[in-house]
Amino acid sequence: MGQLIYGIAPAIEIDDRALRHAEAVIISKLRRNESFSFHWDDEPDVGEDAAIERPGRHGCIWVSKSSSLYFSYDSDSTEPLNRAWIDLLLRAALSPTGLRVLPEPAPGD
Repeated sequence: MGQLIYGIAPAIEIDDRALRHAEAVIISKLRRNESFSFHWDDEPDVGEDAAIERPGRHGCIWVSKSSSLYFSYDSDSTEPLNRAWIDLLLRAALSPTGLRVLPEPAPGD
């Protein structure tokens, strides 16, 4: 399970393969100086104190060139990226609802 760490906020846990594709999209957009929202489900708990831990269902961050992002992976993969998935995620990032990890399309879709 990979993690996207946004500043000092809790890590957003995302499957390694999905995170590699999201990273490609995020880097591509930031290189073009484009800001966008990134949404996820199952927001991580906050802190170690039970009083502030909370189960989440959804989270959202605003990503811009001033964002401090760090991508961390559990595995080292040389598996090629799925261009169709990257294109799907790029289109999602341009939509009013923003970037979110969508299911990987089958090859040839």
